[in-house]
Amino acid sequence: MPVSATPLVVAVDGPSGSGKSSTARGVASRLGLAYLDTGAMYRGVTWALLQRGVDPADAATVAATVPEIRIDSGTDPLGPTITVDGTDVAVQIRGEDVVRHVSPVSTVPEVRAHLVDLQRAAIEAAGPGIVVEGRDIGTVVAPDALLKVYLVADTEARAARRAAEEGGTDTAATAASLLSRDRIDSTRATSPLAKADDAVEVDSTFLSLEQVIDHIVTLVEQRR
Repeated sequence: MPVSATPLVVAVDGPSGSGKSSTARGVASRLGLAYLDTGAMYRGVTWALLQRGVDPADAATVAATVPEIRIDSGTDPLGPTITVDGTDVAVQIRGEDVVRHVSPVSTVPEVRAHLVDLQRAAIEAAGPGIVVEGRDIGTVVAPDALLKVYLVADTEARAARRAAEEGGTDTAATAASLLSRDRIDSTRATSPLAKADDAVEVDSTFLSLEQVIDHIVTLVEQRR
């Protein structure tokens, strides 16, 4: 069943490198709301599969294994956490091996169904409200969200941001990786990356993080 717009839900969707995480955390902190990084949940599942020796490309085994994996997401925007089977994996899920394999894992329908259930449970437990960021929040996870934002930026800006986050300098390779991820996310059969019909598109290419946060906070206050 769709999630109700009570508690207050702000959905922030968009492609990799558009600034979703920093933006969503900033908005949540500014408004005194909880925060949920759904991408970290998919990375957490991917890390767990790799730890178990499961081939991420083996969809049948991935589907059979995912119910065994316990994912816990802390929703404090000032200190979000992600644990898998009781282990803090905030650092591990940013590793190259996880990043390389998270897309095929994310295309498995059983993985998405399992994590969507967890995400909706987190929303329902969020008290006064929550800012949720991902790729299918406004279209699938919380279609009745008070505000849906689709955050975009041009490929060059996204690549520069992602390369800086990962401590690299090869923006060309990073751009190629982002475009590959865009293609996979946008064409998967289950819950593809897409802009909800009633989402507000925000282009962060030439905006500072604070400007993006200010804009979204204003939109939330207008909707309230």
